[in-house]
Amino acid sequence: MVGFVSALAVEATRGDGLLSQAGNGAGLAWFAYTAAVLSAASLAPMLQGESAESRSGGVMTADAELWNGRLAMIGLVALAVTEYLTGAPFVNV
Repeated sequence: MVGFVSALAVEATRGDGLLSQAGNGAGLAWFAYTAAVLSAASLAPMLQGESAESRSGGVMTADAELWNGRLAMIGLVALAVTEYLTGAPFVNV
């Protein structure tokens, strides 16, 4: 989900498409750092014995988060396919 929003933000601000972002390798360190921090933050409650279902409430349920993640993955693939087919970023500045 963070990757999808980040890809759109970079496209909107710098005009770099998703494929050029992935190809230049400049963001690889930031991606690795962000993935490590978010993974640790996600695992911390589980290591303390809490379950995702016990923390679910209202619209923020475990199933909703699964669907949000799935839709973000589909969105990221759609960005890449759109850029590949059109030759231009999805967000044209």
